[in-house]
Amino acid sequence: MPQPLAYLEETASQTAGPYLHIGMYPSVAGLNLRTQEKPNVLASAATEGEHIRVEGTVIDGAGAPLRDVLIEIWQANAHGRYNHPADTQDKPLDESFRGWGRAVADFETGLWWIETIKPGRVPGRHGHKAMAPHLNLWIVARGINIGLHTRMYFADEVAANAEDPVLRLIEHGERRKTLIAQRATRDGEVVYRFDIHLQGDDETVFFDV
Repeated sequence: MPQPLAYLEETASQTAGPYLHIGMYPSVAGLNLRTQEKPNVLASAATEGEHIRVEGTVIDGAGAPLRDVLIEIWQANAHGRYNHPADTQDKPLDESFRGWGRAVADFETGLWWIETIKPGRVPGRHGHKAMAPHLNLWIVARGINIGLHTRMYFADEVAANAEDPVLRLIEHGERRKTLIAQRATRDGEVVYRFDIHLQGDDETVFFDV
């Protein structure tokens, strides 16, 4: 019987990256490329709707903020329509709002933020009730080999959240709270705080998309 080759040891593994900031948001990495772009600013002064700031941190299982996170955002406009050919609703399409962006965490604090507008309600799938206003988020970072999908809802949309078909799929009410951003006002600006917990008792609900 052949004997195992003891001298062939398992190769050490390493997580993907670190290349996210260079490939997806080069100016943050200090590269003089596309420096005029601001992917985390989704709305212009002409964009319809309530202008808001969304900010937070991504927290690991040890309770520490990750400082190399990139988050992609996809959302509807203030009328509840996506800027995508597949959305054929008879609703206004705001040409000044692309509805997509990227935010990178600050290398020192781990804080990420976006400037956008509060989205309108969009239809649920397969004829379900309209979904509550929400942002779709995709999170990638060192140590996350497959991007994580989640959503952010708004604390001041109590009635809409209560009937949202996706939130209702989450069996335990306490877990739904991990998808709710809290509203505050700072220097006259509406700010929603949304921290994402990767593990632990407060782990954010992630979706298998």
